[in-house]
Amino acid sequence: MGFNPDKELLYWNQFTFAVMKKQSGSRSPAYWIPTAYFAEGLPFVAIAAASALMFKNMGISDTQIAFWTSLTMLPWTVKPLWGPFLEMFKTKKHFVVATQLFTGVLFGLIAFSLSLPGFFAYAIALMAMIAFSGATHDMAVDGVYLNALTPRLQAQFIGWQGAAYNIAKILSGGALVYLAGELEASLGVVTAWTTVMGIYGAVMLLLGFYHISMLPSGGAASEVNSLREGFDTLWDVVKSFFQKKHIFFGILFIILYRFAEGQAIKITPLFFKAAREQGGLGLSTSQIGIVYGVFGALAFVLGSMSAGYFVASRGLTKKTLLILCCFFNLPFLTYAILAIFLPESLYLIASAVAVEYFGYGFGFVGLTLFMMQQIAPGRYKMAHYAFATGIMNLGVMIPSMLSGYLSDRLGYRDFFIWVLFATIPAFLITWFVPLKAIAEDEAEPALPQS
Repeated sequence: MGFNPDKELLYWNQFTFAVMKKQSGSRSPAYWIPTAYFAEGLPFVAIAAASALMFKNMGISDTQIAFWTSLTMLPWTVKPLWGPFLEMFKTKKHFVVATQLFTGVLFGLIAFSLSLPGFFAYAIALMAMIAFSGATHDMAVDGVYLNALTPRLQAQFIGWQGAAYNIAKILSGGALVYLAGELEASLGVVTAWTTVMGIYGAVMLLLGFYHISMLPSGGAASEVNSLREGFDTLWDVVKSFFQKKHIFFGILFIILYRFAEGQAIKITPLFFKAAREQGGLGLSTSQIGIVYGVFGALAFVLGSMSAGYFVASRGLTKKTLLILCCFFNLPFLTYAILAIFLPESLYLIASAVAVEYFGYGFGFVGLTLFMMQQIAPGRYKMAHYAFATGIMNLGVMIPSMLSGYLSDRLGYRDFFIWVLFATIPAFLITWFVPLKAIAEDEAEPALPQS
């Protein structure tokens, strides 16, 4: 692609410039975007993916794992119910830091609970609390991002935002799962996962303390003088969201874009772990950690970074969105192939994961930028983006809850073949969803300090 220094600065040059330079009295986004979105991804993935392996190794059935770990994700879906109140009190930075510290403490309590009788109920309850804290955290972080950056900077940093979020995914599903597998062999399952949950907690606490000084405020709270005024504001937020142009097409797009992923994401690690006589690949916990943590990590970062270049140079057009949708959904074919042929080579399995993760990293940028630039703009950016991401998580949560039942009934092979058919709605809505013109502010104001 050509480089036009007057109009479309190359993504990598822009990011390098931002890292190396502090503009007069302003903090570069590079100091807080990677860490803030890493903190956003870590608890989400711990509950959605790593906990599934933990519970499976502790004797819980696939059906229970898929249902309960999916149900605990509910706060990420219904977060719009309290999201508007974050516009009314304190700064967005306040909520980011508070929830990171609180989440760190909750992970410590999960670590303690695993050695208790009835650990599953305690752990699920604590994960539900983490989900509430994490959903609040995500809205506040997105509010900082939307208010601190212009549309141009949003597009330029979107790849790094996604990369940081999913590096947390790789750390959770890769390095920490590998560590758990190694510790299981020497210390036992309970001690292994107690250690890993403690590490989750320590990381979240460290990130909270870091962001006390490094995160920009993300804008002051709205002036609300009474409870009635607060509910009037909430009603205005809800009403204005559904008054947006093409909003119902937008909602369908957000739900259906990840419809297939919502089914595959919960079952894939269980398929990798299941014995070959049960139709699985029979991998050890440590091998699953290597597959995700090495091959998946590299592929995802490459995919996410490539998408940043791609979208920053082309903009969010219908053609761009269709290409991103293909990258996101077509790689699920690799899991169907694995389920049909059940290869024994770890490198072949890892290569299939790398293909899927590259496509995931590349294609997910399309959904994120759609929500930021087609749904969020307006008076209530943070609250409306929270509505969009809540709807997105609903589109993942419901198929995830049903995925365990489907895989138990169909078997892993037929389940992943079904997932391929489940990608069709994503292609249809991507083709039909209308896109609004994006008004960009070419002037880039000084970024706010913390």
